[in-house]
Amino acid sequence: MAAQMKALFDSTGLLWKEQKLVGKPAGFFVSTGSQGGGQETTAWAAITQLAHHGMLFVPIGYTFGAGMFEMDSILGGSPYGAGVFAGDGSREATEAELALAEYQGKYMAGIVTKLVHG
Repeated sequence: MAAQMKALFDSTGLLWKEQKLVGKPAGFFVSTGSQGGGQETTAWAAITQLAHHGMLFVPIGYTFGAGMFEMDSILGGSPYGAGVFAGDGSREATEAELALAEYQGKYMAGIVTKLVHG
């Protein structure tokens, strides 16, 4: 994962000590420089941090349906979460990538609602 993200997790020692994040749902949106940039690997590395806090990782799986198999445009993301290919930093997310990210947000909201209200 990016050094900045690792630094953020490294700064949560007091939250870990006090178990403030136990049972909280979490997911990831990732960005890599290229299509071979490791979007799934980035999520895997970050999941270990959630496990240390006792958090609940909420992957999207293939629930986005046919949109997960989009071949008409570049599409970042994986069953672990939405993603974008940033290139050299000047590339903007495609409509397909934005749709997946929006879907993931709504999916997470649905999971949180179920956790809160049963």
